Amino acid sequence: MLSFLSRHSSILLIAAGFAGFAFPDLSASALPFLPYVLFTLMLFTLIGIDQRALVKAIIDPGAWVYALVHCGVTTIVVSIFGIAFGASTELLMAATAVCATGTLFATPAIVRSVGFAPLKAMAFTITSTLMMPVALYVNLVMLSTDEFTLDLQDYCLRLFIFIFGPMLFSYTIHKLVPEHRLSRIHGKLAQFTIILVFSFPFGLTGQYRWLWDSDRSFAITMLFIAFAICVLFFVIGLALYWNKGRSEAYVAAITSGNRNVLLTYSVAGAFLGPLYLPLIGALQLPIYMQPVLVKFFLKRDGKRTAKA
Repeated sequence: MLSFLSRHSSILLIAAGFAGFAFPDLSASALPFLPYVLFTLMLFTLIGIDQRALVKAIIDPGAWVYALVHCGVTTIVVSIFGIAFGASTELLMAATAVCATGTLFATPAIVRSVGFAPLKAMAFTITSTLMMPVALYVNLVMLSTDEFTLDLQDYCLRLFIFIFGPMLFSYTIHKLVPEHRLSRIHGKLAQFTIILVFSFPFGLTGQYRWLWDSDRSFAITMLFIAFAICVLFFVIGLALYWNKGRSEAYVAAITSGNRNVLLTYSVAGAFLGPLYLPLIGALQLPIYMQPVLVKFFLKRDGKRTAKA
């Protein structure tokens, strides 16, 4: 059963989003449990990664250059488009907050489900998350008309719990458990890891359903904006890393498109404006369509290579 779910995870992620939209009450019930899922997801993913290799990947300047692209370049591009199309301040605040947001912690598992090694995605996830408070602060200074404070104490606590905590656990497990046994265990955990990701589209799309029921036309507008933002993130990552090889370009594109919007909301709260929650609900569908599209592109490229 786990093998079947893992093989078809790309489609099932989209189905989970639709399920959350169809059953908003169940979706809202799942929302409080997502932080616990984040911790488990990070731990299971990190168990399969050499911690020394991960540390080297994190201190690599290239990972921090990616974080600047992830938070800074996307903010600039989205702001230019928003101003050009006359977006309101509230919409720009919501959109640039998404730009500042670090990568979704589930991204390494999603990258693995597509067929790529998760190490680079994990390094990108950590550096972009560490970059997030700076980018978010700058964006809010530029756009907010009210005084605000970021809950940095809470943010640092979450960083420790969701990143350094699992890294410490993983390091301890690698020290105590023989590698051959750990390899067999992780083979099973890898299939279970992607199933945990299903909870994110399911738990967040219910928020978009409330908007759909109250203002259908506005909800459709937000969905179009969400698709445009997600496509833009994906294209930026793909274009800037294409010369480093298709594998790294697709990893960067997926990582750029996935955003840990729930963590951002917990840090900045009401200062993100009234359109942030509707926007992140609408973002769930385009975010989780990415693995399907990447698999399609890879399959098409494989056929072309075989014919050549």
